[in-house]
Amino acid sequence: MSAWLVSLEGTPAGHHVALGLALMAAFLHALFGALQKGRHDPWLSRAAIDASYAIIAAPFAFLVVPWPEPHMWPIFAGAFVIHVGYKIAQAMTYSRGAYAVVYPVVRGTGPFFAVIGAGLLFGEHFTAGQWAGVGVLMAGIFGLAIYNLRTITVDRETMVPALGLAVLTGGFVALYTTYDAYGIRATADPFTFLAWFFLIDGIFMPVYTWRRWRYLPTSEIVPLLQRGVIGAFVAYFSFGAILLATRIDSVGEAAVLRETSTVFAALIAWVMLGDRVGPRRLALMTLIAAGAVIVKLTG
Repeated sequence: MSAWLVSLEGTPAGHHVALGLALMAAFLHALFGALQKGRHDPWLSRAAIDASYAIIAAPFAFLVVPWPEPHMWPIFAGAFVIHVGYKIAQAMTYSRGAYAVVYPVVRGTGPFFAVIGAGLLFGEHFTAGQWAGVGVLMAGIFGLAIYNLRTITVDRETMVPALGLAVLTGGFVALYTTYDAYGIRATADPFTFLAWFFLIDGIFMPVYTWRRWRYLPTSEIVPLLQRGVIGAFVAYFSFGAILLATRIDSVGEAAVLRETSTVFAALIAWVMLGDRVGPRRLALMTLIAAGAVIVKLTG
């Protein structure tokens, strides 16, 4: 599997595979966000997810994939620090703002800076048409956030700080997207990076939130652990897919395509959280998808 993926790097077939991986990551990332924002404390939800995917990753890291090269340990350390900042900012955002408002802001901030970061780190440069597509996509995303802000009454008293934190979280999204792409390209076997990334990344939140577990009602322990296991598998396929996409193809394009997750998030909010999808929101969602299509067609 690893040899096949590596052989796709820079090829037309790899471009198509990366497209599918990025779109899969978009849907699953929206589902991942909804799982964290659901009925439980976002901090505990994230801790349960992280603990689950660290436990699952451990045997693969130690027994299945090749051992990381020595130069990978500083890279893992950097990824750990970046993702800690991202998780703290994300949990603070979700605990203060309605999911349908803050999630588009998080995702809308990320692609612009991720494309810039990919240009600086990997020498990738978007065409004028692709930048126009990024503009269309971001207009749709922020338009969706503004519309939701006007119509949703939940968490209104904490919405202003939530939006500020959402922008900060989006900055971390761009940072980890670019840095993790560098990390997965730095090792011979991409699955080595994935296994050790999930093992190391899953340590912080369970330790950081241990005091909060004391206030969790006994009746909620099993449902939260179940959410953690489900979220772990969603995370594997979501974050794993986008990391593999950035390994075999353009980091900037993969980052932009993943932000169609806001379309999926709106649909998930409608189905799972009881939110409405009217004609205006449908038009904005179409604008987001159109922006992603423009980026692909003009590349």
